[in-house]
Amino acid sequence: MMTLLLLSLFFFIFPQKAYAYLDPGTGSFFLQVLLAALLGGLFAIKIFWSKIRIFLGEMLSRRKKYGKGEK
Repeated sequence: MMTLLLLSLFFFIFPQKAYAYLDPGTGSFFLQVLLAALLGGLFAIKIFWSKIRIFLGEMLSRRKKYGKGEK
């Protein structure tokens, strides 16, 4: 999955031929979308942090209780 993401990002950044004009507003919009996604993700983690911590704590305690490969 990560390889596919990096490969598509590479082809997006370094295209062979681009028959288009991208003005500074387009770059600004792209940067704004990236920052909004990053900050939105961080905000979601902040809101659900206690539930995430409880879920991970239960998973780790089950793993310790039953052993690594067993459930």
